This record gives sequence, structure tokens and C-alpha cells, in this order.
Amino acid sequence: MIRSFVAADFLTLGNGFCGSGSVLAAMQYLVTADNRWLVTAMVLLPVALILDFADGRVARWRRHSSPLGPDLDSLADVISFGLAPAALGFAVGLRGALDVVILLYFVACGISRLARFNATADALADDSGKVKYFEGTPIPTSIAIVGLLGVLHGCDRLGVNLWLGSWTFGDTVLHPLTIVYALSGSAMISTIRVPKI
Repeated sequence: MIRSFVAADFLTLGNGFCGSGSVLAAMQYLVTADNRWLVTAMVLLPVALILDFADGRVARWRRHSSPLGPDLDSLADVISFGLAPAALGFAVGLRGALDVVILLYFVACGISRLARFNATADALADDSGKVKYFEGTPIPTSIAIVGLLGVLHGCDRLGVNLWLGSWTFGDTVLHPLTIVYALSGSAMISTIRVPKI
């Protein structure tokens, strides 16, 4: 199978490795409370974004893609821009019951958004085969959430000092910061047309 990979596929795998590494680093942060692991988890995701951008550029530049390319890209994106940001949110304190429901919703929206794109890409393509626009925001836009978490980390507004605090409904806790995930996920599955750059 590896012999069938092209250069762009290795960049896509790098994207997936960064996303997986981010999830593992977030888990290590939960175990050790060592901030270096949290920073590592955050930094790996912009690297994943660069690799995600580069794999498409390399495929177009080399004018050669593998049959696995689109599926590899979607699977890597689900990890790096769906699961990993949700794991980061959980690691920094979004662990109330309603928080977890919203984080799972966010991941499900990312999966659904990629599935919709894969199913409709041919219909959205112009005569040259290029997709003119995305329907719903692309899943890599979740990197903005990671940026927000990075800023809050720098301001010491995560964990026990979590920005915006928490709301309690009986025995259930919701941290308002989680609403950012709900909005991002909802934008992914919306019908908003986003021009492809």
C-alpha cells in the first residue's frame, strides 16, 4: 500500500500524525498537569493545518494524486480539526456534562461536514473539475478555537480560572466557553457558501 502513496499523501499522513499527537499530548497534560504538554497539543494543530494546506498544493503541483488521497485527507482532518480541538477543550476544563455533549456535537458536525463535501464535490465542481465553494465552513476553521485557547492559556484563563466561568442547571454544569464549539460545529453543517481559495 505504501508504494501507492504519492508525495501529497505523506503530507496528509503528517497532518493526521499531528492531530493524533495533539490528542495524546492533551491526555498527557490531564495526567501530569505539565503545561508543556498543553502547549505541545496546541502547537501541533497549526502544523497540521500547514500540512493540510501543503498536501493539496503538492498534489496540484505534481499533477498526480493517489486514489486514497481524498479519503486520507478527510480522515486526517477529522482527527486534527475535529477530535483534537475537542480533546483540547476537555483537557483545559470543559468537562461538565453539557460541555461534553457540545464537544461531541462539534466532532459529529465535523464528520458530517466532510462526508457532505465528499458526497457533493463532483456536483459543486466547475468544468475544470475545481470546486468553486464550500457548503458550510471548512473543518480546518476550527483552528480559530485552538488560537482562542492559546490566548486564554497565555492569560491564565483556563482550568480553575476558566474564562466566562460556569453555569449550573441542577446537577449539570455548562461552561459558556463551550458555546464557541457549538457555533463552530453549526457553521460547518450550515448551507453557508464559502468561496474556495
